[in-house]
Amino acid sequence: MTLTVTGPVRSRTFRVLWLLEELGLDYEHRVEMPHSEAVSALNPLRQVPVLQVDESVLTDSLAILHYLADREGRLTYRVGTPERARMEARINFVLTEIEAPLWMRTRHGYVLPEGMRHPEIFPMLEAELRMAEKKFANILGDDEFLAGDEFTIADIVAGHCAGWAIGLEMVDESGPLGAYFNRLKARPAWVRGRKE
Repeated sequence: MTLTVTGPVRSRTFRVLWLLEELGLDYEHRVEMPHSEAVSALNPLRQVPVLQVDESVLTDSLAILHYLADREGRLTYRVGTPERARMEARINFVLTEIEAPLWMRTRHGYVLPEGMRHPEIFPMLEAELRMAEKKFANILGDDEFLAGDEFTIADIVAGHCAGWAIGLEMVDESGPLGAYFNRLKARPAWVRGRKE
């Protein structure tokens, strides 16, 4: 089986690279930007990441994470269990309350054409993220990982978002998201996945 990941590290592609490194799977990484010819040929949405598994083409970082973790039977919980439902709930929280303001900030910072950007919404987005960070701290409590006693794909999604928030200077690195991120980025697989 041949695995090929397409997309730059500084995107949601990193989630897939990080998981592949955690799982110890061999893969090829092609650095292609969203909307490029190479990406457009693989994904009609022209977005990254893209994972090619032999002749199959998978898109969307979360779908790819679930596919790989389920296929390998690691870094996830069995479908139909309370543990899986809890992990899914934690992932959904991160996507709706943490990633959403980050993506909006990114879009209005540089992704959208200049005439469509509205930087006046930045303070509102930062306030939303600060509220989400408090909820995150309540969910995490004294635990090391987000969805149970072990590192899972929920931590990959949350860790990626925490790093994104710090990179945009929307949260303080000494706060709950920063402390969590600093623990995760010490993982050897995180370091290996960052190499482009």
